[in-house]
Amino acid sequence: MTLRAVILDYGLVLSGPQEPHARAELMRITGLEPGRFDQLYWADRPAFDVGKLSGVEYWTKILAETGQKPAPETVEELNYWDGRMWTTENPPMIDWQVALKARGLKTAILSNMGDTILASLERDFEWLNRFDVLIWSYQHGIGKPDEEIYRLTLEKLGVEACETLFVDDRPRNVEPARRLGIKALQYTTTEQLRADLIAQGLHGELPLPG
Repeated sequence: MTLRAVILDYGLVLSGPQEPHARAELMRITGLEPGRFDQLYWADRPAFDVGKLSGVEYWTKILAETGQKPAPETVEELNYWDGRMWTTENPPMIDWQVALKARGLKTAILSNMGDTILASLERDFEWLNRFDVLIWSYQHGIGKPDEEIYRLTLEKLGVEACETLFVDDRPRNVEPARRLGIKALQYTTTEQLRADLIAQGLHGELPLPG
């Protein structure tokens, strides 16, 4: 069947790498070395992404685990820099969404995202509103790789799995989409995505990125 929709991940697909200054500020405020910081940062990220923890609760917990008093102003500063760390852009992929829409395809973002990070994106990125559907995990209490969130995205788009392309940087998120019958590709670089689309014979159905 002809492709009717493209679903894109946000982190490291539509966004660029973590902003290094923001990461440095998070480590400065917490007083943590990189290894320990990463351990604590990612330990509760799944709970944050599906809304079991708010941004305030997430950083309060991390500070408590480091033996610090979680003062409200410190938590607010941490949430600010956490948002800034992910508020980067991948211009070729953002431009690709415009080209996809011009070709008549529906577009969606499907992203594991906590409340305070989304608030930062919405302040800075008006282009989010160009997508037909936005699925942020914390708003639904489920996240990738749970197959239910892919089904939800398809439902909101009003398309079948076989009519849809999904692009994500993590293999663990690509595999569930494939099991549902979605055409799914792992993103590493825009150049590799172009090559993969051509290899899959999809360049006749949609414009190529980059």
